[in-house]
Amino acid sequence: MKNTFYNDFDFETREKRGADYRSPFQIDRDRIIHSFSFRRLQAKTQVFFSGEYDFYRTRLTHSMEVAQIGRSICSFLLSSSPLLKDDYFIDQDLVEAACLSHDLGHPPFGHAGEEILNKMMHPWGGFEGNAQTLRILTRTIYSSKGIRKGMNPSRAFIDSILKYKFLYDPEKNLKNHFLYQDQKEILDFAFNNRPFPQEFDFKRVNSFRSIECQIMDWSDDTSYSLNDMVDSIKTGFITIEKVENWEKDNKFTDKEHAIIHNVLEIIRSGSVESLFARKIGEFIKACRLIENETFMSDLTNRHRYTLQIDPDIRTECELYKRLSRELVFDSPQISQLEFKGHFMLKQLFSTLLNNYISPADNHLLLLPMDMEDTIQSENLVDSEKVRILCDYIAGMTDRYAVRFYKRLFIPDYGSIVDLV
Repeated sequence: MKNTFYNDFDFETREKRGADYRSPFQIDRDRIIHSFSFRRLQAKTQVFFSGEYDFYRTRLTHSMEVAQIGRSICSFLLSSSPLLKDDYFIDQDLVEAACLSHDLGHPPFGHAGEEILNKMMHPWGGFEGNAQTLRILTRTIYSSKGIRKGMNPSRAFIDSILKYKFLYDPEKNLKNHFLYQDQKEILDFAFNNRPFPQEFDFKRVNSFRSIECQIMDWSDDTSYSLNDMVDSIKTGFITIEKVENWEKDNKFTDKEHAIIHNVLEIIRSGSVESLFARKIGEFIKACRLIENETFMSDLTNRHRYTLQIDPDIRTECELYKRLSRELVFDSPQISQLEFKGHFMLKQLFSTLLNNYISPADNHLLLLPMDMEDTIQSENLVDSEKVRILCDYIAGMTDRYAVRFYKRLFIPDYGSIVDLV
């Protein structure tokens, strides 16, 4: 049975695809799963640095959980919303593709890595994890032997990962939440060259999202607000004593006090993982569809609907995120690790920049040979070369970044027979 929610506008790609037994969105999803970029997420930081424990989540397991939640939200909405029906529904494969790919662009060492790369790239167009995801999908996911190529994603898939749409402006000193300037053509393709309404400010431009992007974003919030709590409790960062002291030191509403007391009961029960897993179902069932007209809804149903979240569940989600941020992310232990990651990436970026960008005429061979061939192309200007260096660092896993740093800066580490 044909799904009339989507049309040829949604399926269109920038380059024509060949015939395939799969739907366009299944092709998008499959190409993500079978990519190096996706597999690298298994060794990238989610909360705790990769390799430090054997049970907590990495970017890969987090992305898989987000994808499962996203598919479940699609199923729930189809079964519960009067706006959808058997031949008119939100495609699970498209949402899964968005969820699986939403963290592809994040660099090693979590948000500390993103922060330092954005700072170092400020003169060269900035760095943003979501913009880097778009760059991977459309420009670099099939990089090999000096050839850099994107996966030719469908328009609907591109739009599903476009959380942010404001182009980088160095004079506004944007910390994050932007696209790179050279991604304007991708943005124009996604929106059929339509400009945003004049009344849209920075915040409204970035919050204008397709229904699949909204589902992906709530799935992400659900996963990391609940599952980060599980990991933090199991590693001892969140304890009964710490939560009780945190509650005493801050002002909360009666509703927030009730949520905190429930967290304490969950910790006391010892059934942390199973009880928080049940909450995932509650967060899924908190979703509702609202129909509304937008400047794109005449072209696609993807911009005809808003995902509404039950306010009580939204409050619970935000409180979990705050608790994790203040008791875990802002802890001395995590801050020290972030400082170390921050320091290593800064040193790596500065070294590669000085080695490869003019006036460095006699540079050393510090990159893998296929990247050497790419960056030495006579057709590239310095800004393009710097972006390639940034791609290389952002694509590193935590362990590879540490190993590469040691090879360059630790005298007694490494051997002439080691692989780069």
